Amino acid sequence: MDVTVTDIVKLCTVLGASKAEAIPVESVTFAPELRSLCEQNVCGRFGRNYTCPPLAGDVHTLIANLKTFRQTVIWQNIYPLEDSFDFEGMAEGQRRHNAMTADAAERIYAVLGRENALVLAAGGCALCQTCAVLENRPCRFPEKALSSLEAYGINVSKIGEISNLKYINGPNTVTFFSGVFFR
Repeated sequence: MDVTVTDIVKLCTVLGASKAEAIPVESVTFAPELRSLCEQNVCGRFGRNYTCPPLAGDVHTLIANLKTFRQTVIWQNIYPLEDSFDFEGMAEGQRRHNAMTADAAERIYAVLGRENALVLAAGGCALCQTCAVLENRPCRFPEKALSSLEAYGINVSKIGEISNLKYINGPNTVTFFSGVFFR
């Protein structure tokens, strides 16, 4: 079965994405220097999660891999917050967004196969309370673990400049992005 960008956009909206849009791969803005933000380890996952830097791989290699795909669909979810300090609301929004992304990934991989698609989420994998890397063991769920757009050097804040997907969606909201690159 040939899967089109329209099919992927429709799937994402059916699964609950606020918006989804096809974006030419060559229009995606890559910024390998953003990896330095990961090195500051604000989220606590740098070197402690297989899907996060530096364990996710060399950013230049990851970017080169993304450029081998011919199509991409990026989707977003926008969640309301009580106020700009509603960190619990932000965490819940990310959890809900990534659950939707995991559902989309399962369906996309079932049709296209992992060799023909790569789904990227918002932030590193959170399937396990403690990543197996900290136990010196292989990933427990390699077929479900998703890396982030940022780990692959994608400047998510620039998505709005090339699409109808805004990075900022008004006061007291948080926006999360995911995407699929496919052949």
